[in-house]
Amino acid sequence: MFEEYQIVRRPIVTEKSSIMKDEGNQIVFEVDPRANKSEIKKAVEKLFKVTVLSVRTQNRPGKPKRLGRTTGRRKDWKKAIVRIKEGQRVEFFEGV
Repeated sequence: MFEEYQIVRRPIVTEKSSIMKDEGNQIVFEVDPRANKSEIKKAVEKLFKVTVLSVRTQNRPGKPKRLGRTTGRRKDWKKAIVRIKEGQRVEFFEGV
């Protein structure tokens, strides 16, 4: 359906995701909201050359924001928590 670079949009680098990476061998990504778990798994395996054990997804609603009297919302997005095989690393995160 999509190419790998369209499915995996960006990594989520927060304090919590760094702890998950170190302790649970899990990586957090923002992904396309239309992608399913199997597509996310294939994309991460192909992009980063790792073995994916499981994928968990969350649909995150956009936060309401205001600017003066004008109200609006940030866009809704999808988060994927990907667990990779023990001993494997994603080179993208090694310097973070």
